[in-house]
Amino acid sequence: MNQYIKEHESRFFDELFSLLRIPSVSSEPEHKDDMTKCAARLCELLMQAGADTAEVCPTKGHPVVFAQKTVGKELPTVLVYGHYDVQPVDPIDQWKSDPFEPEIRNGAIYARGANDDKGQIFMHLKAFEYLVRTGRLHHNVKFIFEGEEEISSPSLPEWIKKNKAKLACDIILVSDTTMISAKVPSINCGMRGLAYMEIVVKGPSADLHSGHYGGAVANPANVLCDIVSKLIDSDGRVTIEGFYDDVVGLTAAERRMLSKAPFDKKEFADEIGVPGVRGEKGYTTQERRSIRPCLDVNGIVGGFTAEGSKTIIPAEARAKVSMRLVPNQRCDKIAKLFKAYIKKIAPKDVRVEVIEHHGCDGFLIPVTSKAYKAAAKAMGEVYGIEPVPSRGGGSIGILAEMQQILGADPLLMGFGLERDFIHSPNESYLLDQLFKGMESIALFYKYYDR
Repeated sequence: MNQYIKEHESRFFDELFSLLRIPSVSSEPEHKDDMTKCAARLCELLMQAGADTAEVCPTKGHPVVFAQKTVGKELPTVLVYGHYDVQPVDPIDQWKSDPFEPEIRNGAIYARGANDDKGQIFMHLKAFEYLVRTGRLHHNVKFIFEGEEEISSPSLPEWIKKNKAKLACDIILVSDTTMISAKVPSINCGMRGLAYMEIVVKGPSADLHSGHYGGAVANPANVLCDIVSKLIDSDGRVTIEGFYDDVVGLTAAERRMLSKAPFDKKEFADEIGVPGVRGEKGYTTQERRSIRPCLDVNGIVGGFTAEGSKTIIPAEARAKVSMRLVPNQRCDKIAKLFKAYIKKIAPKDVRVEVIEHHGCDGFLIPVTSKAYKAAAKAMGEVYGIEPVPSRGGGSIGILAEMQQILGADPLLMGFGLERDFIHSPNESYLLDQLFKGMESIALFYKYYDR
């Protein structure tokens, strides 16, 4: 594959850049036509790479791209999942180059979507192309690229259910995550789920003069702060009754395996600008951000926040809260427990509403699976070092639903790095990671058997 990349490098850049130039921002209505344009371009590239068929499939939202290559009915089938939609580019003034006019500098491609996820799905297209053109493809391959991942995939579950038979597969192969570092490759064998909630505390019918009414009525902002302070105890544990009931703890051997990943606590703290770390008692920082559930306030607002002063008791205060969940916890159950707990601890002299915004379940793939072992062997061969297993702290909600609907496990072979600044200005993707990703994916097919 390495030689193939060298021979076709210029064409690869032209093709990838043609995708990166399309502003496929799924959250902005003015880019609706760009979404269809990007989907159509992916179909062209898939057919050129060797797919038997490729089609743009309408949904209630943005279209899905589906393509397939059938080699033999008795052979294992790999379903490649990815997304072609990207995040908005704001703040535009912080970009060093046009986000939709890709540039190569300092050994990396700079553009919105360079990593997340156009660059990473492009690796699959080229690995597939190489295998087809050299007669090395001994699997059936299907591709599903959606246009709504950045807005929580609202249309995809229904489309998958309707096309369950067409999507039948043995493994779901995904590149939409990061690895520990370029020197320490890793394979993500699980991700956390999510329950996203909002607490609304309402007091008087309008803002009140804090001199005339202060001390005589409940202040919604004060009450909200009191409620939020009761959600986590002094040991860093979530206090919601029943929150940990379905959490399955890891064995000592599993914790040792995950601890193989190098981690420097001071370096971690310095990198994000905090004096120290904290979290659930009895767990390492790495475990707290991957294998354990947690609760965080994402935003809190109430009353007067502009420059200067205004002495009021606000009529309302709000807090948005996210709970990251581990496999076996269910987002709908956690949402109900959250609502019940807030209702229980809320005082009677205010009105409290709890809004459920969205959620998803986590998932896990065992490191003993044939797919994981194939990926580990492939990446070890390319990087010269055995990859370590890791667990992602974030969420790709649709993968848990795909796992449940299709009965196949997701395997995350991500090649992004933290330095790539996905979702931020100056998103980039190292060329070395792009090419090593292609090589690793091609080798995965060599070593994978159901």
